[in-house]
Amino acid sequence: MDESGVLDGVFEQFLRSPSLFRDREVLRHDYVPERLPHRENQMRCLGEMLAPVLRGARASNIFIYGKTGTGKTAVVRYVLAQLFRKASEFSIPMKVCYVNCRLAGTEYRVLSFLCDSIEVSVPFTGLSLGEVFDRFRSGLDARRLLLVAVLDEIDALIKTRGDILLYELTRVNEALRYSKASMVGISNDLRFKEFLCPRVLSSLSEEEMVFRPYDAAELQDILNDRAKLAFYSGVSVEGAVRLCAALAAGEHGDARRALDLLRVAGELAEREGTKVITEEHVRQAERRIEHDRVFEALEHLPTHSKLVMCCVYVLSKMNAQQAITGDIYEVYRELCTQCGMTPLTQRRVSGLINELDALGLLNTRVISMGRYGRTKKIGMGIAADLVRDVFLSDNRMVHLINYVPTCIAKASPRKS
Repeated sequence: MDESGVLDGVFEQFLRSPSLFRDREVLRHDYVPERLPHRENQMRCLGEMLAPVLRGARASNIFIYGKTGTGKTAVVRYVLAQLFRKASEFSIPMKVCYVNCRLAGTEYRVLSFLCDSIEVSVPFTGLSLGEVFDRFRSGLDARRLLLVAVLDEIDALIKTRGDILLYELTRVNEALRYSKASMVGISNDLRFKEFLCPRVLSSLSEEEMVFRPYDAAELQDILNDRAKLAFYSGVSVEGAVRLCAALAAGEHGDARRALDLLRVAGELAEREGTKVITEEHVRQAERRIEHDRVFEALEHLPTHSKLVMCCVYVLSKMNAQQAITGDIYEVYRELCTQCGMTPLTQRRVSGLINELDALGLLNTRVISMGRYGRTKKIGMGIAADLVRDVFLSDNRMVHLINYVPTCIAKASPRKS
């Protein structure tokens, strides 16, 4: 049987089998439910901060912090949808623009999204950043709007591109006569403000919110709500829900993780033709998601973080299972030269190492050197083969994974 025949059989089998899912989209990250359990206080607080818009006033800039999967984006989307509905009732000319800065990638793309939201045309590329910002500012003022710009994962943009865009957006109201703009920044990094220069910090005048992780009982409530919408009646999910909640709470209370586990476990049970989603289905889903999640995390790292991962990978190939920060920085500088990039300072690279450690991609431990003080040993936190597979598909990194650093080769007789 040829490939098309095999696939026809797969598709026919799927269409003949009864589905467990009434609506599997309910278990996706971007679904915003009508009820957000255990985030009522955050919704109320955010609503109070944004309420001045209903009187035609500019709301404060707001920054929201919390780990992935703690409900930040869902709460912001929900509150702004309700605010927009209420503003429409009173004929308030309000506009909301949501931009995921990690997906946008550059200041130009972020500004392009903002321009699109107020129907200002800019080309996909070709203009200077200053020209695009001028078009945004003049277009906004001409439309006499109250704009709320939501910049999700703003930390990803600041770490890779700097804070010039944030500086311009915090000062845009100084040049507006008829419109007003407020910003809601969402960050997964609690240390986000450490990356901002003093002039940006002084112009923010922001309010802040911190979202704590969910505990196991709260995650179970969330999953039970979603399961009622996602699965047909008669599908048994009780044991799977308990395990999904426990596994996600054991990491850092990530609701996205819990939802992913339940959805993939349901898909595995559906392929088996059973109406019972078991704990074993959840365990299988965990193994599958773990591989995909690490691959995705590596693939979407900022360039300098990828270079640091590449340094540790290169050193591990030279039998340096655990390297010190100084060795990594020397190799990092060589790799920057190889790909034509300006290296960051050693302090910033040390910060990137800490971030990669927090993501579980690197393992770091501080050891005592006696009278010589303490040093940090750094090694791979994931399989080296996985790093190689990801970087082989990255045009910028592919030629670096087999690089032999001269600074280490001269200092050590180890073979690569």
